[in-house]
Amino acid sequence: MPRRWIFADQLGPHFLDDRHQPLLLIESKAVFRRRAFHRQKAHLVLSALRHRAAELGDQALHLRTETYREGLARVREPVEVNHPTSRRARDLVRSLDRVRVLPPRGFVTTTEDFTAWADERRGAMRLDDFYRYARRHHRVLLDGDEPAGGRWSLDAENRQPPPKGSERLDVPPPPMPEEDDIDAEVRHDLDRWAAEGIRFVGRDGPRLFPATRAEATTRLHHFLRHRLPKFGPYEDAMLATDPFMAHSLLSSSFNLGLLDPMDAIRGAEEAYRTGDAPLSSVEGFVRQLLGWRDFAWHLYWYFEAGHRRSDGLGARRSVPSWFADLDADSVRARCLSDVLAGVRDRGWVHHIPRLMVLGNYAIQRGWRPSELVDWFHRSFVDGHEWAMTANVVGMSQYADLGQLSTRPYAASGEYVNRMSDYCGGCPYDPKRRHGETACPYTGGYWVFLDRTRERLPSSARMVRSLRQLDRLDDLPAIKEQERKRGSQAP
Repeated sequence: MPRRWIFADQLGPHFLDDRHQPLLLIESKAVFRRRAFHRQKAHLVLSALRHRAAELGDQALHLRTETYREGLARVREPVEVNHPTSRRARDLVRSLDRVRVLPPRGFVTTTEDFTAWADERRGAMRLDDFYRYARRHHRVLLDGDEPAGGRWSLDAENRQPPPKGSERLDVPPPPMPEEDDIDAEVRHDLDRWAAEGIRFVGRDGPRLFPATRAEATTRLHHFLRHRLPKFGPYEDAMLATDPFMAHSLLSSSFNLGLLDPMDAIRGAEEAYRTGDAPLSSVEGFVRQLLGWRDFAWHLYWYFEAGHRRSDGLGARRSVPSWFADLDADSVRARCLSDVLAGVRDRGWVHHIPRLMVLGNYAIQRGWRPSELVDWFHRSFVDGHEWAMTANVVGMSQYADLGQLSTRPYAASGEYVNRMSDYCGGCPYDPKRRHGETACPYTGGYWVFLDRTRERLPSSARMVRSLRQLDRLDDLPAIKEQERKRGSQAP
């Protein structure tokens, strides 16, 4: 029987066919030499791999080597491996004579089904179209052949701002993992690696995310029972003192392979059928998993490798050091400072701070999308190249000029003011475009439109903003203000 090699993002039982098959787990130190990963991301990945090895016992050969090739050289029998999640790893396993590559796992829609769906479009591919296809194909949230509740999307009901005057959403906190001897060993090893010159970003801290299937399952069940009902309405809301809101905090668990996404999807659907969660919340959660997560995965492989280097908006500026190094203390803008501190301290913020605070600021300044893909990959505990390429290049930075979305996700400070409590106490005024108290998002929005208007495809959704731009008599002053700010922290 061949030995099944499982990568550190293929750790769940759904990556195995035979529970008695001999397994191989390899820690490659070279992976951490190539990039400066967030310290807590490195900890989570190593902790998860070592916990899985401990669970498997003698069934698994667990090797700690400089490179994957060194580890494989110590294996005598034939090896098979599920399709890796990055092009670099895929090219590696394909180059090895004794390794047979199996189809990918850990996602819902197969590669063959997605390719057939995508080939029929021959152009722009939209999440909504794929999501409807996937709902039908996998029989999720359907009443007969129609969507439960009569509509495919309840997104309009899931855009509520945070409750006024609230510092925290009224939901119980998620269960947190307890560190053990394996975590202590990982922390010791990372300290030693740092002393040897391997660089990390971000701050060390207690492990916040599951490293075992048992921890991930506990958090999933708690979310479905206690947090899912409030998830939908406030999934786009932000509170400075409540970074978790009602989010599941399970993205890293899915991306490490600890959880099968279809188990979570069926669990959420059951919560709706039994009346334990409203359809709007369940549909929003299913959309993220069955829709966007699968969509991002398949697009990573469907598009050529060059998609990551797309630059349709001519974004040529390098990511500045204060942003790259997570220097939140140098930032005065309250929303950006708090969100960047969240990345620094936890290696995680939820999807709206990523899109409308971090990504929004980046697209306004014209930072290179490829550098941002790398930054999100390294800086987030759930960051993987396959996940960040579509999210950053296609959605956040609109660098592919509409292959994935109908408009750029750029907005003024008014959006942040509406969907958060950040603007209270901030030295900047979201209503002001220029001047000492002008919000960098509000001024930056108009400069972005002016800089890119000739590159933006004609879109009815952009017409109103472009007409407003033409009526601004203070545009020269706004542009000069943004020029002086340059790459400095706002």
